[in-house]
Amino acid sequence: MAIDREKFPPLYRTVANNDDGLESHSYVPGGLDVLTSHPLEDAPGANPEQFIGLALSTCLNATLEAIEKKRELPHTSQVHTIVEMARDRRGFQFYLTAEVKLPGVDAETANAMVDLAERRCPVAKLLGGSDNVQVRLVQEFTPVTAIDAD
Repeated sequence: MAIDREKFPPLYRTVANNDDGLESHSYVPGGLDVLTSHPLEDAPGANPEQFIGLALSTCLNATLEAIEKKRELPHTSQVHTIVEMARDRRGFQFYLTAEVKLPGVDAETANAMVDLAERRCPVAKLLGGSDNVQVRLVQEFTPVTAIDAD
């Protein structure tokens, strides 16, 4: 469902550019400039999988921080997003698992906070309709072993 842009006009606008493809760089004019590379090649640079993981981790944790502040709790939340790329029938797809830790918060409160954050975080809302995206509360982060490009 589209949002009424007249009723809810943008509060912030930027542009993120990539002019030369995957083996180049992505940039925000006058700001961030990141070398990019293919995730299956052993070359320096970041890739779309990492960008989407960072976007979800950062936005979700910022939303949790606001919820903690409103509840007068110290900011203890941490979000680690595991991003995996796999083949499918038409090419590739991503799997994202955002793991959330809320040290010092009881399980019932933590679950309610994660649910609220998932409903409020703009990136989580954008990705929320996908079966390939999960947000879950954890006591410990899952150890992640990289899959080499070989």
